[in-house]
Amino acid sequence: MRLLAAALIAAPLLAATLAPSQAATPGLFGSTERMRESLKPFPKWRGTLARYFEERELLDRPCDGVRGGRIDLCKLEQWQDFLQALAGAEPRRQIDAVNREMNARSYILDTVNWGVKDYWATPGQFLHRDGDCEDYAIAKYMSLRSLGVPAAAMRIVVLHDMNLDVPHAVLAVELNGDTLILDNQISSVVRHERIRHYRPIYSVNEAAWWMHRVR
Repeated sequence: MRLLAAALIAAPLLAATLAPSQAATPGLFGSTERMRESLKPFPKWRGTLARYFEERELLDRPCDGVRGGRIDLCKLEQWQDFLQALAGAEPRRQIDAVNREMNARSYILDTVNWGVKDYWATPGQFLHRDGDCEDYAIAKYMSLRSLGVPAAAMRIVVLHDMNLDVPHAVLAVELNGDTLILDNQISSVVRHERIRHYRPIYSVNEAAWWMHRVR
């Protein structure tokens, strides 16, 4: 996956789009961050959102197998049953359950799975064909959105794993003043302060994105 390389190349261009008056604030993993509302620099994310909203129209369809080689309606139904069982539960229980459920999927590189260097899958595609790190994060994001967690409380974070020297992506969720990290490389949900080997590059949700800088 070339996620990090693309992010590093894009970082100066992304930074250039920030208004000079925007103040940096303390951010994830010891970074400072600046927010920007336009999602124009992120076509893959915008495309995933569009495909996800189209995918939601299939949720009421009967479970009759795979559609178009990309969506398994039976797995979508199982996902909805899983979420329904969590409806009304305490938010931390929902977060832990979603993290555990999605982490049980197999890791597959985009080049093997989709024949391209970097593909951001919808939850339906991920449930049907598994995926790589950002696909885990997206599936967790959309699962928690379906359970009522607001977009403003979540971000998909693209970062550099300095221990392994590889690109990575995780989901950050704010809950009761803490920022929790849902990570396919870590079995349990942890607070972001406990992770010292991640260098965030940018983070994004449905409404905005943030550029991160680490000294």
